[in-house]
Amino acid sequence: MQFNYINISLFSLSLNILLLSPEVYNQRNHNLTQHKPTTTSRLLCECELYAPQNYDNDPEMKSVMQDFNRQMSQRFREYGEHMIKNKQKCKEQCDKDIEKIILKDKIEKELKEKLDTLETNINTKDLPICECEKSLTDKVEKGCLGCGVLGSGIAPNVGLFGEVVLGAWKTTALVTAKKLAAEAGAAAGVAAGEAAGKKSVIVALRYYKVHNLFPEIYNAFLKTRHYADVKNFSGAIVREHAQICQSLDNNFIINPTCETFEINIGMRIRDSSIVEPASRYVPEALDSVVEGIKNAADTEAAKVAATKTGEFEIANFGAVESTYGSCQTAIIASIVAIVVIVLIMVIIYLILRYRRKKKMKKKLQYIKLLEE
Repeated sequence: MQFNYINISLFSLSLNILLLSPEVYNQRNHNLTQHKPTTTSRLLCECELYAPQNYDNDPEMKSVMQDFNRQMSQRFREYGEHMIKNKQKCKEQCDKDIEKIILKDKIEKELKEKLDTLETNINTKDLPICECEKSLTDKVEKGCLGCGVLGSGIAPNVGLFGEVVLGAWKTTALVTAKKLAAEAGAAAGVAAGEAAGKKSVIVALRYYKVHNLFPEIYNAFLKTRHYADVKNFSGAIVREHAQICQSLDNNFIINPTCETFEINIGMRIRDSSIVEPASRYVPEALDSVVEGIKNAADTEAAKVAATKTGEFEIANFGAVESTYGSCQTAIIASIVAIVVIVLIMVIIYLILRYRRKKKMKKKLQYIKLLEE
């Protein structure tokens, strides 16, 4: 019991010491003041979350956003470059795979064609691995085959197009020949009509004795082209008649031909001394001569034009036919030459193909013997 009291008293003493020690420390150090910095912290609960000044106008937020944008743009750029490199690698790999597939198909196709050409049941192992040099026979065979194919296509085309072009040319040439013949016939008809009319006018002038009384006028008319030009000489005939056949002198001797001229042209009646004025009857006589000759001249011109047109058409058509025949002969000769060349090439190709086949069979037999 005494021991418990002692313990309790010791515990209470120690407790008092502990309680009094801070007060003693404060009394000793009551003059010491420590400066504690006050930090202002900004909490989300103390401001508006979506206010513009907290994001757009805040410098710290701007710097954060700029850093974020710069880092993201750099990452996107690196990602894009990485994707471009990957795409390029994939494209190159795809191109290589496609080339391999095409080469494989080409090799299989060539092997199949060779097997079909040989017409024998052989395996691909029996074929030689590589043919580095082509023989002269193979080259000639390929050339002959190409010439045969081209020649067999050229010969019919030459014949077909040659005939078409020649036929079109012949049609055009015949139309042109007919047109030229008509023009030449019309020109010949006009010339014949003018000649016939002029001949008739000359007969009329000689009937009127113009060639005797007025030889200069007659010779001048002979130099003209158209028969109707005789009307232009009526004034000259009237003037010459007044000088030769008329005079007030009693001793004037009248030419006997004047009376014949005046009677024939209608200026006076036979056995009459009354003479009508030449200025009236000469133009009327020449006009009547021209009008009477015009129908005959036109008829002669039409007749000659029809005749000459037929003759010119026959001549022109003959020239066209001869030219067409020569061109057709040349085309036929060229076609025959091409066909002959094609046949020769085909024969050479067949001979070389037969020899090549025979050689390949011997080679295959030799390979089989070596394997056995």
